Amino acid sequence: MKTALLIIDVQNGMFTVNPPVCKGNALLKRIKRALGFAKNKNIPIIYVQHSGPKDSPLEKGTMGWNFHEDISPADGDIIVHKDTPDSFYRTNLQQKLRELNIDHLVLTGIQTEACIDTTCRRGFSLDFKITILTDAHSTFDKKEISAAQIISHHNEVLRWFADTITTDDFINE
Repeated sequence: MKTALLIIDVQNGMFTVNPPVCKGNALLKRIKRALGFAKNKNIPIIYVQHSGPKDSPLEKGTMGWNFHEDISPADGDIIVHKDTPDSFYRTNLQQKLRELNIDHLVLTGIQTEACIDTTCRRGFSLDFKITILTDAHSTFDKKEISAAQIISHHNEVLRWFADTITTDDFINE
């Protein structure tokens, strides 16, 4: 199988809102480790960048829209732009994956219950093998449920569509 690492919506605006994404520093460290591993193994890296509406934390062209400096794309990395939770919908992601003969996607990023969940399920439906790094995606606390509970719940539910492993397991495979 030919694998690609997807880094979804790890943009400045997710870290500057109040409160910021849950355990943001730990998230960045894990994604950075997965990114380093992917580069060492010549695994293609695809950044997905969300464009939010005007005056949102991810408004296109603002500092919040830019990728977080700790994991910014390098020359040769692919950037896919989206404006919905689905990284495939009205984007060139599937075309890029087919051009590279990718059939296995490793998902990291933000937001667990939106973009990670939707991209996982859609990728599965498009016949990609999906792996989610269980400790390399995050979200925000909600009024009635914590970010940790959302992440735990999705790691459990998405096992129907993906292999769920830690960053360490991915790096040590």
